[in-house]
Amino acid sequence: MAQRLENLAQIAPRFRPGYQPEAHDTGIVHLGLGAFHKAHQAEMTDRVLAAKGGDWRIVGVSLRSRQAARELAPQNGLYTLLVKSAEKTDVRVIASLAGALCSAENSAPALAAMIRPQTKIVSLTVTEKAYGLDRARQGCDPTHPAVAADLANFAAPKGVLGLLVKALQGRWQAGEPPFTILCCDNLPQNGHLLRGAVVDFARHIDPALAEWIASTVAFPSTMVDRITPAPSQATRAEAASATGITDLAAVETEAFCQWVVEDNFPLGRPQWELAGAHFTDDVTPFEQMKLRMLNGTHSMLAYAGFHAGYQFVRDAMKDPNLTRLVRRHLAAASSTLPEIDGFDYADYAAALTERFENPAIAHALYQIAMDGSEKIPQRIFAAVPEARRLEEPVSPFAFATAAWLRHVSRATHDGPAYELRDPLAEELQQLPLSDGPHRLATGLFELGLADRPLCQDQLFWTEVYQLMTDMLAQPMQAVIAEAAQ
Repeated sequence: MAQRLENLAQIAPRFRPGYQPEAHDTGIVHLGLGAFHKAHQAEMTDRVLAAKGGDWRIVGVSLRSRQAARELAPQNGLYTLLVKSAEKTDVRVIASLAGALCSAENSAPALAAMIRPQTKIVSLTVTEKAYGLDRARQGCDPTHPAVAADLANFAAPKGVLGLLVKALQGRWQAGEPPFTILCCDNLPQNGHLLRGAVVDFARHIDPALAEWIASTVAFPSTMVDRITPAPSQATRAEAASATGITDLAAVETEAFCQWVVEDNFPLGRPQWELAGAHFTDDVTPFEQMKLRMLNGTHSMLAYAGFHAGYQFVRDAMKDPNLTRLVRRHLAAASSTLPEIDGFDYADYAAALTERFENPAIAHALYQIAMDGSEKIPQRIFAAVPEARRLEEPVSPFAFATAAWLRHVSRATHDGPAYELRDPLAEELQQLPLSDGPHRLATGLFELGLADRPLCQDQLFWTEVYQLMTDMLAQPMQAVIAEAAQ
């Protein structure tokens, strides 16, 4: 076996980042140390460090899995990034991670890193379900397991909101200015949503602390985009073949990378624009674009493609009928969006189609299909009222909804058994899938997944119900072929 990656001296100069990591202090703590962060924010920060320097290295924190820390700690935070296009693979070793922690059993080291005055930004990629948001109230959900546990044991929090509020309390008590909280998850107005949840959680702890957070902490919104499949043994083997060094933390991603950020960083920030980030006063149009076009189409393709027998996005995109449905969904989603100056939705849709077809990226449909209850409301449901208002077609959104519900059913008439990976799996299993469109809409309303105006759209739910019924009685391939016509 080749020597394991431990320092840059082992690596050929062409793979090195172009700066000495130990010459730069940490200024960022990141919650959610997964493949996406390593391929996106950490990689862009690495490029800024190479270009401009600065004390902006990152302490990464896993909230649950110890795997990332086990992989990265022996490698001193170093890892190989494979950037894969249809034509080539670029290989680089990333050095922006200064440390890797897991807070699952002991959150004290992570809290100490966040409280440290040199930390200017705490960023997050923890997935939608981890926050414990109450979107209707724009606050936190006290019944969410992580929120409830941290409210009961605030001295040693483990969840997202508990960690943020505990660390902010530490800064407040020390008389230090607060760090900026930078949410990078696929949530509409993610900074605004997280601000409401953090302030609401703090209000349960100390109203004075909540007031200080509300008046002083910056929560810029962001939109992030880079398709990053889960690393595999093949990823690690390819990295080792390229560098001659064993790297258990290697990650692969596509060449496309986008980051739109609201420029609100009172303590400063890296010059991420040097790595291609776009700073703006209003992220909302970009958020809507990504959620409805990329994420919404991805979800539709994941459910339809998985049940048509495909494993990866690239495989599903070889099916001409599914490709037609992808193009149809992209066109429908773009028709619901406001114009963005200098931005062409048709060009974006064409680029997305090419990215989905990328033969070098093995993005599992089953991975994309997980946590649908957290994704479908903003990716699919939010577009329907706007399409109705603009007199645009809603059939693509009905098809996507039906495909999700077919996945929820766990029916095996046209494929093998599978697990429904969703935080509301038990509740979704109780949905009345055979009692007509009205009962179906009512069931989704009672779960808080569809609002009342959408539930009252009888034509939409009638179409959803008929498509879902067909999917539960016929092979998915047959339903896809009919819809594609």
